[in-house]
Amino acid sequence: MRAHREYFMTNHQLSRRRVLAGLGAAGTTALISGCVTSTSSGKSSSKGAVTLQSNLSAPQAKSAMEDLVAAYAKQGSGRASLNTVASETFRTQLPTYLTSANPPDVYTWYPGSVADSYAKKNLLLDLSDVWDSPDLKRYSKALHTLCTASSGKKVFVPTTYYWWGMFYRKSNFAKWGVEEPKSWDDFLDLCDKLKSKGVAPIGLGAGGNTAWVASAWFDYLDIRINGADYHRQLLAGKHRFDDPEVRKVFDRWQEVLPYFDPNGAAVPFEDATTSLLNGRSGMMLIGTFFADAAPKDALGDIDFFRFPVIDAKVPLAEEAPTDGYFASARTGRGDQVKDLLRYLATAEAQEIYLKGSSGTALPCHPDAKDTGTALVKKGRKHIESAAEITQFFNRDSSDALQPTADNALIKFLAKPKTIGSILTDWQRDAEKIWSA
Repeated sequence: MRAHREYFMTNHQLSRRRVLAGLGAAGTTALISGCVTSTSSGKSSSKGAVTLQSNLSAPQAKSAMEDLVAAYAKQGSGRASLNTVASETFRTQLPTYLTSANPPDVYTWYPGSVADSYAKKNLLLDLSDVWDSPDLKRYSKALHTLCTASSGKKVFVPTTYYWWGMFYRKSNFAKWGVEEPKSWDDFLDLCDKLKSKGVAPIGLGAGGNTAWVASAWFDYLDIRINGADYHRQLLAGKHRFDDPEVRKVFDRWQEVLPYFDPNGAAVPFEDATTSLLNGRSGMMLIGTFFADAAPKDALGDIDFFRFPVIDAKVPLAEEAPTDGYFASARTGRGDQVKDLLRYLATAEAQEIYLKGSSGTALPCHPDAKDTGTALVKKGRKHIESAAEITQFFNRDSSDALQPTADNALIKFLAKPKTIGSILTDWQRDAEKIWSA
């Protein structure tokens, strides 16, 4: 497993990480020493307990986090209070949390450029001594690099990673008499068959506050047509969004637009997930985290296939983001925070989380066991077979660039024939971010 992690996260693949983990309804929960109580504050009402601010609000993920905090309390070295906030609320409030006079101590979030941007503002706790723990010393060199800020300090503790793909229900595909496609042409044929049966072939869920879901289609089409290196350079400002190469991405996207759920850009992805599980749509490009909102009895029926290859000459890339934790530099509980983070880095902690959640993620600890389901085995092979690994749009660029993508892609979905002016505007908006 350690060798595998070195393989899929080599240094040139350490692209910048993006916002993505968690679904579900808003609400907050505090769990202290195994007792669950309600709170609306980011700080615990229990003196000395570390406050853990979590965006993992889907039912199974939230329950798994409660199990994790209870297990930490049981082992006796400290306590933590868990405050769960709806993912999109968490994302927009994170800068406020970190800059407040009395911030939460520890946060679920993402390594790479997202964490580094906060570290550059001196908002994150230096975790270098945490990385001297026996567990973290054994993490791969690539993970060490990923969690190191530009200052040279360690600022992040990684715990899980996951993959993206075209997800569907096996029972629905069997009922409709269709199979996984092997090529882009097969994919279009599959869409035709589903549409002829009165099923919306492709779900999206880019409405409401989840417009970012549309970026998955941009990411995958770009890495399939122009390659992962071009994609990273584009998001770093080394190419232009109005380049001919980017126009090719949208030309290809227009081929499948007729197969998208007509409500795809109007409903949030939680609703799109429900449509997928209920058979109102056939498939959906999404990350495995969506399964945390699925009924437990549906998990064995969920499957996926690789986003179709478009140009066989382009090295195969897949998206496989990493998740974990960072801490506030303003915490008054530095020793307790570091004790909690050392625990979260253990194989025991990661296995507790995977067991309590949908179990579709993979652990970062080299000794931690995944759930071993058919879906997870297929997902691991899916990642291992990739020549390169990318992340979601924000994680390959920055949180600041994501709204420019949201704006451009939603306009494209509404008026695809105006793509020329859309890309011109996108480049203008991106330049403002890059030059800031």
